[in-house]
Amino acid sequence: RVVRKYAGTRFLRPVADHTREAFAKAKEFVDSFYKDHDGAMDVVLDSGCGTGESTFHIAKRFPDMPVIGIDKSAARLTKGGAGGKSVESNGAAPQNAFLVRAELLDFWRLALEKVTAGAWNIPYHALYYPNPWPKQSEATRRFHLHPIFPTLLQLGDIIELRTNWEIYAREFAEAAHVLQEMPVSDC
Repeated sequence: RVVRKYAGTRFLRPVADHTREAFAKAKEFVDSFYKDHDGAMDVVLDSGCGTGESTFHIAKRFPDMPVIGIDKSAARLTKGGAGGKSVESNGAAPQNAFLVRAELLDFWRLALEKVTAGAWNIPYHALYYPNPWPKQSEATRRFHLHPIFPTLLQLGDIIELRTNWEIYAREFAEAAHVLQEMPVSDC
């Protein structure tokens, strides 16, 4: 019921200024990665990247694409050396990795504008170990029960969700299935 309710709505909270600034920096990174590229640019997202370790691993997996690690916690990003380019504890960060502090929900909305305009293509989106908000009273804070969920699913081709909470994974999959089954006019 909650997923269907939000399928036909648009999340309209104003985008935080710091996220607009962070997104502009991420866009600059993507533009400089591709230089004089015409058409859609492939961009990989690592949402909720924490210290950025996962971003570095993903960047090594996709060396021909820019990988943007996003986290709202300055403390976690600082542990990874964020502030644009970062350094792993065992060496330099991959050249295609970029860490940025931003609100995920706002960053996703700005990224969807790029996808919709045909400027970005997101072939892979990592969503590793999101906060499961385990209490029933917190359920609508879970991404799949939040108004942002349709935006999240529209961002790209593949979302890889990793969680150690099985019910979260099952709920996420069911919510995605509900949205896929809805008529396009309702989404």
